[in-house]
Amino acid sequence: MAVFSPSVRSALRFAVPLLAVLGLLAWGATMVVDATAQAWFERDVSLRAQLAVSGAREGIAAHVRSGDRRRLRALLEDIARDDRILAVEVCSTSLATLAATPGFPEDFGCARVGPQAQRASGEGGVAWRPVERTAHLRGGRTQVSALPLEDRGETLGLVVLVQDLSWADRRQGSTRQFTLLAFALVAAAGSVATFLVARFSWRRWTAEMRRFLRLSRSAPPDARDGARGKEFQPLLADVRDLVASLAQERDALEGGPWSPERLRQTLTRHLHGEGVIVVANREPYIHERAPDGSIRVAYPASGLVSALEPVMRACSGTWVAHGSGSADRATVDRHDRIRVPPGEESYAIHRVWLSPEEEQGYYYGFANEGLWPLCHVVHARPTFRIGDWEHYQRVNERFAEVTQGEAPGMDPIVLVQDYHFALLPRMLRERIPRATIIAFWHIPWPNAESFGICPWHRDLLRGLLGSSVVGFHTQAHCNNFLDAVDRYLEARIDRERQSVVLEGRETLVRPYPISVEWPSHRLASLPPVAECRRQVLEEHGLPPQTLLGVGVDRLDYTKGIEERLLAVERLLERFPEYRGRFTFVQLAAPSRTAIPRYRALGEAVEAAAERINQRFGAGSYRPVILHREHHGPDSVFRYYRAADLCYVSSLHDGMNLVAKEFVSARDDEKGVLLLSRFTGAARELAEALLVNPYDLEEASTAMAAALAMSKEEQGERMRALRAYVAEFNVYRWAGRMLVDAARLRQRERLTDRLAIGQGTLLEPGPGP
Repeated sequence: MAVFSPSVRSALRFAVPLLAVLGLLAWGATMVVDATAQAWFERDVSLRAQLAVSGAREGIAAHVRSGDRRRLRALLEDIARDDRILAVEVCSTSLATLAATPGFPEDFGCARVGPQAQRASGEGGVAWRPVERTAHLRGGRTQVSALPLEDRGETLGLVVLVQDLSWADRRQGSTRQFTLLAFALVAAAGSVATFLVARFSWRRWTAEMRRFLRLSRSAPPDARDGARGKEFQPLLADVRDLVASLAQERDALEGGPWSPERLRQTLTRHLHGEGVIVVANREPYIHERAPDGSIRVAYPASGLVSALEPVMRACSGTWVAHGSGSADRATVDRHDRIRVPPGEESYAIHRVWLSPEEEQGYYYGFANEGLWPLCHVVHARPTFRIGDWEHYQRVNERFAEVTQGEAPGMDPIVLVQDYHFALLPRMLRERIPRATIIAFWHIPWPNAESFGICPWHRDLLRGLLGSSVVGFHTQAHCNNFLDAVDRYLEARIDRERQSVVLEGRETLVRPYPISVEWPSHRLASLPPVAECRRQVLEEHGLPPQTLLGVGVDRLDYTKGIEERLLAVERLLERFPEYRGRFTFVQLAAPSRTAIPRYRALGEAVEAAAERINQRFGAGSYRPVILHREHHGPDSVFRYYRAADLCYVSSLHDGMNLVAKEFVSARDDEKGVLLLSRFTGAARELAEALLVNPYDLEEASTAMAAALAMSKEEQGERMRALRAYVAEFNVYRWAGRMLVDAARLRQRERLTDRLAIGQGTLLEPGPGP
């Protein structure tokens, strides 16, 4: 090294580690690219096999049924003309070869592959499933796909395709070479750049380093970390962002499907196993006193509860809620807490007691006569009263005090739920400055002009901006919120980062589409689909061949229940063949009956059902069956599993979890989902039949299409819907929010330490 100048030696000191690091990155990138490319290629080949069999299914089935093996063999040879399909064979249900292309390899024949495609069914018969595997043939890789041959609901046998994968290996090799070449060029460019920087900036660099070292030595020991943090804070921020990004990608690729166990692991990794505090108006378990004096547990009809309750069972913590049950006080301890669920006791509920006046003003008044219609575009006039606003403020203060008492430390994670607590985040921020607060708004957020109707719109915005993160279901609602802040507050808005800085504190605004648990634990206690259907039909005196539709909602004017019944009426008008055959069951749980608008809605729905039944009913046949009563989750899932179609006709909805619950209930992969375009779920569940619930012609046409849809098309649509809901389930929703909260908390802790260190460095030392 003595033969080199100081600048060259400095360049080598940087270049050699850089080359080593880039070499490791090149190796790692090559491994990732290889694994990803292989998965893509195998998935592509599987899809090609499905398309090939689907395209020729009718011809193959016809020849199998007729026993014309010559034509069947000719059809298989046509399929094998594809360059990537090496051989094709058709097997009977007894796994005997019906026809095969010349040279079909024996190792992949019916007798070898067929048993893997068979499995016992629940009725003692045989069910069929697709089989995929890779193997080596003729010196190259191949993929063998055994796909059931189904026609008119009957399985006729198997179609076995052997496809060439050698082209994928060649592409993989080319990709690997390109990746290594790219990293080599980057390494060379980085080395040259390092050399030039060291050559022309050595003196300035050393001068800066000497100044930094003098500062570090002259500062008190406890201030040195602050000095270093000030010098290198931009670099550290970039490194932290890079590490967080890589960790997120690793979680997405290697974490597997989101489940309660993965959510617990996420909490352990990012939050060190700490529980969370959920603040919501509604409690997940209500204790009611029966007429005989006994106490029973009720489950509220709430999408929020159905989504959050599985999360709390998975990650523990405390749920702070209004105690509304007639026996709630009798079941809590002296701290107003109770462990739930009954028999499992994995988390706690802290019940908050409200007077009748507070409940009327805060809940029925400001929240549900004011904010609810304001946020939903359903042509209901919002009502705002100063007395309701005062109750709303006081109740938010009460919940803030209780939440502060439940906080396990100085920097808890708090999930504030919905429009009942718009003021709570700022109140908590004032009490617990270092808390990480996520406010999730479960209903739509209106446009800025509409939001300005509320006399206290600025107070609500300031209250929500006390959060670390404000979450909505969709990006559109995030945009409306940012527009409202831009219009009514003096705040700095970063549209690219989607954040708001108010009074020196940043709040992120993020979309988190909520979902349901997967798989639903309700299915474990329910009978098979056929038995659920038999029970529901018998309970209503309906014949086995009945076509059954179902709707499940709270009795709320935003859910479009009147429009739904009018669509049923229009269906029977336009398609008389469904009269006497189609029955629609509406489960309508009473809701907010203290509000006149809701009482009027209940009367209107009953009148519509009675009119339709009088018009189209005959004998014991009723086209509409209306249940104005609460149904427990198990009962609701029975109806989901029994129905031929489920109609979700919300006029405006943040998400609507009924749609996703219906999908999760149909493990038989049958049934059709009709879904309003005005729900957040419509942006995700594209394989549903999307309708405008105001357009009765479109809605009734879609209903007729659902009733006439083949089992094959139902299966294709339902499989796609179930795959989406399984991947984007409620554990993923909660995991994303909690991981974001953990990263924010970690960043805030680091920022606080740097600020303390820098403050110590700048403060004058003690006198002699």
